Amino acid sequence: MQRSPHYVLEKIIRISSWPLLLLVILFFTTGYMMSGEFGLGGIVDAKTALAVHKALHVPLLVAMLLHTVPATYQAFRRWTRKQDMT
Repeated sequence: MQRSPHYVLEKIIRISSWPLLLLVILFFTTGYMMSGEFGLGGIVDAKTALAVHKALHVPLLVAMLLHTVPATYQAFRRWTRKQDMT
């Protein structure tokens, strides 16, 4: 069965949102672990938190692109269709 491009993009957006959410939470948490704010400094040492934080850069960027590019494309399509109707 052939799926429409809209369906595929919608699935990519929805599936990529969960890893993106997890990565953002981990990114902020490791940042706060490094700085010791909110009582998170004692969980792991700053050196380990920094190593994990640096390791999250590429996966976070990939997940963000997988989520935002299709979502932005669909938003632009919706906006141009609304302008064409007026």
